[in-house]
Amino acid sequence: MNMENINNEVHLAGYVDAEPIFSHEVYGEKFLIFPLRVKRLSDISDIINITVSERLVKISPIQKDDFIKVSGQFRSYNNYSQTGNKLVLTVFALDLSHVEDEDGENPNYIYLNGFVCKKPVYRVTPFGREITDILIAVNRAYNKSDYMPCIAWGRNARFSSDLEVGTNIKIWGRIQSREYQKKLSEDETITKTAFEISISKMEVEENLENADIV
Repeated sequence: MNMENINNEVHLAGYVDAEPIFSHEVYGEKFLIFPLRVKRLSDISDIINITVSERLVKISPIQKDDFIKVSGQFRSYNNYSQTGNKLVLTVFALDLSHVEDEDGENPNYIYLNGFVCKKPVYRVTPFGREITDILIAVNRAYNKSDYMPCIAWGRNARFSSDLEVGTNIKIWGRIQSREYQKKLSEDETITKTAFEISISKMEVEENLENADIV
């Protein structure tokens, strides 16, 4: 993958958590989707959705429990339904390959160069951790943009809490998944999965200030 002038770069390594299934078709090219189980340093794993062209899978077939590397871009699209508009996030695979096993490299890496498109929200958890939620728009070809929910921690949270809408920032981090409960009625709840980018380093393009996580 050509990395020149890249503003959206993802590298993952993990286990295929389920067989790929059909997602959609564009101009006669079929695309599949499957979950990739990416381990953290702890025993927890992130389950990240991967979208890949059927043509790429034909070259390098994958099955459940295969350990693979994926390189591509993190993308978003709006899924409209009767219940409302939902932002769907997926890694669009530009390349994938089989590897024998974990080789010690960072299994979850993302770099984005985008623009703050919503006023950041700063908060402190009951355990005293500082967090700032940031929504970043990353430009794509054909006048499209991808919208990425990001989380900054500690010193990065304080640093980013006052960023203005339109600020150009670069971020480095990891994609993570988390489950939460959504209440449908007094007697019914469902478990849903949210995806976000946990920021480990960030840089403001205007003045080249930077802050590393503590």
